[in-house]
Amino acid sequence: MKRFVQILAAGAALLAASGAAAVTVEQCDWRARADAIVEPWADYSRTFSNGKTRLALLDVIEPAAGALHILVMSPPYDEMGGRQCKVISAASGIGFFGVEFTALDASYNPAIGLMFMVPVQVYDGSTGMGRGAWLNFNLNQATGQIDAWLVGGE
Repeated sequence: MKRFVQILAAGAALLAASGAAAVTVEQCDWRARADAIVEPWADYSRTFSNGKTRLALLDVIEPAAGALHILVMSPPYDEMGGRQCKVISAASGIGFFGVEFTALDASYNPAIGLMFMVPVQVYDGSTGMGRGAWLNFNLNQATGQIDAWLVGGE
């Protein structure tokens, strides 16, 4: 129990220092490992746009209060035919306290691209628990631009 509290405190400090409400979209790195995809993969990975775009829930274990990230693999393709690989996090290197991936909702608007909305929780240091919010992000498959933001949870 003491270890759990220490991990939560460390996560809270990291989230407070990094501004959790910022939401970051970064190039894939150590977070985007196959062993970090939450199992069963069929429940925590979904494809869109005829399989061109894949989202998956990642759990990198530590910090416990911010271990969950969203993996986005999508067009555009590089010169070798590989998709771009991005990770969406609560802050740089810090994930979400909780993600209800099975409640992920997606739609398409030709003027914007793919649009996603998923309920998340961001660590709240004052309560030691997650604070509910909606993670929204848009993906333009032509340019690879991903815009992400939180709604609610303040």
